[in-house]
Amino acid sequence: MTIVYAGEEMTTGDEIAQALLKYSAALAERGSASTVEIPTLSDDGTRSTATVLVGPASQIVARPVESSFEELRDPRVVEHLTALTTELRPGPSVQSAMSGDVPDWVEDL
Repeated sequence: MTIVYAGEEMTTGDEIAQALLKYSAALAERGSASTVEIPTLSDDGTRSTATVLVGPASQIVARPVESSFEELRDPRVVEHLTALTTELRPGPSVQSAMSGDVPDWVEDL
């Protein structure tokens, strides 16, 4: 995918781009910002790294791109961005049904 950020285009992998967008949205919801490094691919196929500032004011667009090079994959970067996103958007806690605690209102049924 190509990421358009601050008027510049960067080519990266689909999973990396999606993880970056999710993290950026999570930061925006919190009114926070952060910098992250993502792997990018130049026009000649050279792999490099870009540091991206993401947060509430970020205007990031990801769009599909055709390339003669193999898609850029970096599971560690995706896992890192996903972990950062999860910290900002924790899932709902689920109380265990095995606890044996029955709410008082159940007896009223």
